[in-house]
Formats: sequence, structure tokens, C-alpha cells
Amino acid sequence: MITFAVITCSDTRSEKEDTAGALLRELIADQGWQCAAYDVVKDERPEIAAAIVRAADESKVDVVLTCGGTGLSLRDVTPEATRDVCEREVPGIAEGMRAHSLSITPRAMLSRALSMQRGTTLVINLPGSKKAAQENWDGIVEVLPHAVSMMHGGGH
Repeated sequence: MITFAVITCSDTRSEKEDTAGALLRELIADQGWQCAAYDVVKDERPEIAAAIVRAADESKVDVVLTCGGTGLSLRDVTPEATRDVCEREVPGIAEGMRAHSLSITPRAMLSRALSMQRGTTLVINLPGSKKAAQENWDGIVEVLPHAVSMMHGGGH
């Protein structure tokens, strides 16, 4: 059982308007996995960083999916907040998301999304739109069980 937290980073969305976050929770459940924590925070670097820390250290989830704040707007600070609280980059996951999404739209190259580790928690930045979140999820879902296993001491 893989456990997840979904953190939506947005100045304009509440839980009610968070269609991408709702979709991600559905996609997690469709795999038979559990979304153990969900939060909507403002596009503020300290708030995003604190939510990632809570999910990893208090909820002790295997994977944190952030949703939103990965574009070129000056308010988009999710990658920076992720870098603030994580130790190790996992660049292949972010590269895989962009490559998959790039086969659908050239706008994928504008994503600044990261994937990093905080201890044994994988943190993955996803875009904030429902369509883009689905595309990015589709590009990485297959590797998540192996990634989680490796973080917990499983072999290659």
C-alpha cells in the first residue's frame, strides 16, 4: 500500500474548486493506494514548504504530490519551496513527466516541476490544471511502486 499526500498550491482555489487535486485523489484510489493527507495552501514559499514537511514528517506518507505553482508566473514558487525542504533530487521523474507531456503539447517545456526526496518520502511537483495533472500522472504512475520500494531499502 502506497500512501500519498496531495498539496494544492494556489492563490485562487479552495478545496471546492480544486479539480486537479480531486482528480489526483481519484487516480490514487484507482490504483488501490491511499491518500492519507490533503491540503490547499497559498502560493507562498513558507506555506508550501511547511505543508510538504507536515506530509512527510507527521503524516509519514510515501509520496507527496504538489499540484500547481510550477509555471513561469512570479507567484509560482512550488519548486523553490520543494528544494527548501528536500535533500535529494530525483530528476528522472520530472524529466519523464515533461517528456510524456511534451508528446501532447509544446507547453510542457515551460514546466519547472521538480521531483525530490525528503528522507524516505518522494515529493513530486505536478501542474495545477486538471488536464496537465492527468498527463503528468500518466507519465510516472508506472514507476511509483518501484521508487517507493527503493526508498524503503528494496533493490533495483
